[in-house]
Amino acid sequence: MSDNFDEVTSLGARLEELRIEHRDLDEAIARLTATPTDDQLMLRRLKKRKLLLKDRIALLERMLTPDEPA
Repeated sequence: MSDNFDEVTSLGARLEELRIEHRDLDEAIARLTATPTDDQLMLRRLKKRKLLLKDRIALLERMLTPDEPA
């Protein structure tokens, strides 16, 4: 039973790390968008990373949410 608890705790911690990184990327993208810049490549990379994080967050949330009985 302890292994399952440790796994859930570890997934919860990873989920929180991903949420923080996602929020930080959101702020960085907002700053880049607000200031005129020629660094469109960096902006695209940040947006792509943000989408990847969003997918990972959704996956972890599904893993942590108990199945509903049918």
